[in-house]
Amino acid sequence: MGKNPLTALGDLFLSIEVTDREQKVINFVNAVSSVSKTILKRAKQGNKIIIIGNGGSASIASHMATDFLKNIKIPALAFTDASLLTCLSNDLGYENVFSAPIGILADKGDVLFAISSSGKSKNILNAVSMARKKGCFIAGLSGFSPDNPLREMGDINFYLPSSSYGDVEVTHMAICHAVIDILYKEQEKRG
Repeated sequence: MGKNPLTALGDLFLSIEVTDREQKVINFVNAVSSVSKTILKRAKQGNKIIIIGNGGSASIASHMATDFLKNIKIPALAFTDASLLTCLSNDLGYENVFSAPIGILADKGDVLFAISSSGKSKNILNAVSMARKKGCFIAGLSGFSPDNPLREMGDINFYLPSSSYGDVEVTHMAICHAVIDILYKEQEKRG
């Protein structure tokens, strides 16, 4: 009999690797706290959160944008509208489906969550490059191969060493929720 799936998932959480922009290893708890503090600081300055992903990661992006907006009262959006995605894909190519709206909507100081299980999706990588040009803070969430390009593009890079979509997506969702939970508790303290 194999390992209990929940035990296996718990073990995976302990294997999350986090690096900064210079690829310096960061403690997971400190990284989540740093992202939360950055969001709080930037929100006070009038910035917003943008969250992008494909497939299951798009679902995470939409869910998290709703939580940031409703529960934390921080402006947040995810590019998951079918009309927007099909229009931009048809007219500009799918590789530009996120970079084009980021080029139009992102402001210096905004926070981008770039979520990609493989860390190789061209549209995600193009969007991160555009966000960097616009002066955004970037949190990258990836998995699969340890040398995926997204892992080196963010200011904070969360990486899960697993090739299972389910494991990677569940972990990415948990990381995003950890950030939101810290912000929610901070909001409760301030009344």
